[in-house]
Amino acid sequence: MRPYSRNILRSVAAWLMLVSIVATQARAATSSDQPLPLGHARPSAATVQAWKDRKFGMFIHFGLFSVPGGMWKSRRVDNGYSEQIAANGNMPMAEYAALANTFDPEKFDPDAIVALAKEAGMKFIVLTAKHHDGFNMFRTAQTPYNIVDATPYKRDVVKLLADACARAGMPFGVYYSTIDWHHPGGNTYIEGNSNPITPAQADFNVAQIRELMSRYGPIAEIWFDMGKPTPAQSARFADTVHALQPQAMVSGRVWNYQGDFTVMGDNAEPDVAVEEPWQSPASIFPKTWGYRSWEHRDDLPGKIRENIARLVRVVSAGGNYILNIGPRGDGSVVPYEADVLRGVGQWLLVNGAAIYGTSAQPFGALDFGYATVGRHTLYLFVDRLPADGWLHLPGVVDSRFDAGHLLGDSSQRTAAVHVDASGASVDVHSLNLTPRADRFMPVIAVPFTGDLHVRPVAVNPSSDGRVQLEAQHAEHFLNYNGYGYEDPSTLYKLRWFAGLRGDHYKLTVHYIGAEKPARLDLVVDGQRQTLLLEAGKGQHLVYETDIQRNRHVQPYAMQIELTPVEPFHKGDRLPVAVESVETR
Repeated sequence: MRPYSRNILRSVAAWLMLVSIVATQARAATSSDQPLPLGHARPSAATVQAWKDRKFGMFIHFGLFSVPGGMWKSRRVDNGYSEQIAANGNMPMAEYAALANTFDPEKFDPDAIVALAKEAGMKFIVLTAKHHDGFNMFRTAQTPYNIVDATPYKRDVVKLLADACARAGMPFGVYYSTIDWHHPGGNTYIEGNSNPITPAQADFNVAQIRELMSRYGPIAEIWFDMGKPTPAQSARFADTVHALQPQAMVSGRVWNYQGDFTVMGDNAEPDVAVEEPWQSPASIFPKTWGYRSWEHRDDLPGKIRENIARLVRVVSAGGNYILNIGPRGDGSVVPYEADVLRGVGQWLLVNGAAIYGTSAQPFGALDFGYATVGRHTLYLFVDRLPADGWLHLPGVVDSRFDAGHLLGDSSQRTAAVHVDASGASVDVHSLNLTPRADRFMPVIAVPFTGDLHVRPVAVNPSSDGRVQLEAQHAEHFLNYNGYGYEDPSTLYKLRWFAGLRGDHYKLTVHYIGAEKPARLDLVVDGQRQTLLLEAGKGQHLVYETDIQRNRHVQPYAMQIELTPVEPFHKGDRLPVAVESVETR
């Protein structure tokens, strides 16, 4: 190893380099390139896989905020989500709390809601047990501000729905806001809901988490939300869950990287690969999650298509999609929202095999739409039919296909698959892909035998044999759900593929120096070595080392990754700004 810089490393840095070399030589080629979870016990691999396989679920935002429905004293409150009207409506908290005196959701029918979720093709349900307003939809010993003690309804809504889910075999989860505008010392609204959690409020939250985890049967997931807890508070909340429900999945919005699954922003989808389990939360109307009486509910077919398309995008990227409904104050489901769900469910009756239990597409962007991979079937979602009538799958190699067919088509027509040097192409001329109401984004199922192999998009050498890999063109892997909702995602891994045919190369890392020497790991075809990068704040520096191919691990192109030093954990990030990597 030889760094190309005029600065001379201090003796301590040289010592660290020696230590890193020894550690590198001791590592196996199969070392992990993914972040490990933080300290405490986590759900089993089987639980995580079952959670990932569900793909589509129901979110329910129902609470005291459902009573005003986005109205306050005969005026519309349109500055923010309607479930946050207690903060957005410029009202005394005592007046808002008084709504409990008339909160009587007699039309809340938990069995009908579970039946609706099933009709929609949803595989799990999550209900708001407590939102930011602090009103509890379950009986709690911590405060009388709950639906059993403070309303004429006198029934525990969380228990009613949990029991209905249990009867129907539907996994059930709860949403829990760690901020609480009704709690003493925690009732100050902060823009972005990034409230620090006081010690007293943290104790209150833990007591309620214990109630939720011990009284309502198995909890599939707990959807923490908002606030800005300390790392110790986040760990305490997650540990409290797992002590009572070891297999409950904790959402990333417990913050400080303590979740069991990552949560995207509201109505957001990732634009980079996500390696850990993740979920995209969506509302039928982006401007509210809770019931809004004056919402414009039009173009039902368009809204159904919008949510089918979002479901497909999320699942093809490897995530789960949770779609929200906001019942009225009387507990009834808005008919328009029920019709949207039923429309998605009708599509899933035909195409569900391409959604449930599948994995993300192994391709980059496809010119016709999206794909998922089943156990022995490749599913192709046709969003835009190419003019030539062929669905092109770049990079497919060493794979055996049978003829494809259109899901839901009883005509027995098939689509031939051709494989050449550029990849695979599916001939859909014979299939009836004419758009119609029940055939939005039709799906072609293409069976394959053995494994599906896709050659990654690689950068090929220039005429002088060099490969220049720019950081901006690498695949970026990010840490999400850090120190609060407004905390930006951070980079923990860069990945490139290089089209190199030889076995041995020199590799140079170009980076911007930090104040202190930094270490990062270079992983080439699964073989890891630690690089010690010298200091030089703001300077453009380079580091050179020897690398070699391992074609058993990556037969089609050399895979090059930069990560934190192993073992690294969720939240760890690359210690320097990498500009490029060059091989020769």
